[in-house]
Amino acid sequence: MQTGPKNLRSLSSSQIEDYFVSIDQPTFRARQVEEWLWQKQATSFDEMTNIPLAVRSQLQKDFVINLLTVAEEQVSNDGTVKCAIKLHDGMVVEAVLIPVKDRMTACISSQVGCSLSCAFCATGRLKRMRNLEPDEIFDQVVAIKAMAKKYFNKPLSNIVYMGMGEPLLNYNNVVTSIYRITNGVGLGMASKRITVSTAGIDKMILKLANDKVKFRLALSLHAANDEKRSKIMPINDQNTLDSLAVSLKTFHEKTGNRVTFEYIIFKDFNDEIADAKELVAFCEKVPGRVNIIEYNPIDGGEYEQADPKKVDAFANYLERNGVVVNIRRSRGKDIDAACGQLANKNEAAYA
Repeated sequence: MQTGPKNLRSLSSSQIEDYFVSIDQPTFRARQVEEWLWQKQATSFDEMTNIPLAVRSQLQKDFVINLLTVAEEQVSNDGTVKCAIKLHDGMVVEAVLIPVKDRMTACISSQVGCSLSCAFCATGRLKRMRNLEPDEIFDQVVAIKAMAKKYFNKPLSNIVYMGMGEPLLNYNNVVTSIYRITNGVGLGMASKRITVSTAGIDKMILKLANDKVKFRLALSLHAANDEKRSKIMPINDQNTLDSLAVSLKTFHEKTGNRVTFEYIIFKDFNDEIADAKELVAFCEKVPGRVNIIEYNPIDGGEYEQADPKKVDAFANYLERNGVVVNIRRSRGKDIDAACGQLANKNEAAYA
């Protein structure tokens, strides 16, 4: 439970307007403050120079601006940058800059830890401590944007909610953060450059559909067979492939966006042509494309990377059967920044 001044960035625009009315100030002050908070990323009230000093002093008494710090930066041999992000309460999450030829992508977290216990993911071994607030998600993007400038002198081009946590179990805060990222009084990024990745929660996918969100959606699929998927992703027990197909099809119909199916390919588990056939059948139910992802080992993990020849054969089978496929080569493995590795060496930070 919060004590002391309230985090100003947790208030909506109308709540900030109501606050200014309560202290006999014009409502346009709310717009000024929001520009300072979200567009200019002010870290103190003293920076808000177009706000009268007396009003700034009152804001200082009533509110705080919670800040995060980049506690550690690690740079991979391939240029990937992983940041340990320390939150205002001392908890830590990780965010990653993924540089490729034509884009700079921020991979950001939505929760401290995770509750889903996926067998192949280091983050899944951590207990979920709490959801991230919209400003904490937003600030990760700002931090990674600064890394893109610092290391490559390039602007940030894409954002993926594929870091720690399940975004759809923090639905309101994630959607609010995207509003702040895409809003003109914010970072002004295009919604189509943002992808939210989910392990698959039926009712929340349907909520995305009914809310007609504009950002893109990715499903961590990894097996198009309920028995196999439940073995590595317990959430599948309550969100079966048949039910996911219905919610994902509804999402496509209501938003017009095709879903991306993420498929980590494991040796002797889901790398056979029979598995590819099941994946083709699933893709026939829901318009989408497939990203085949090579597995990134984690300490004590029971799975191994699939043979490259099997990966190519798998992808070729999908393509021959009309599925759009991309084989995504992992980046940042040497610093545990690749898919599924976040927090692999940092469990103590989340205890």
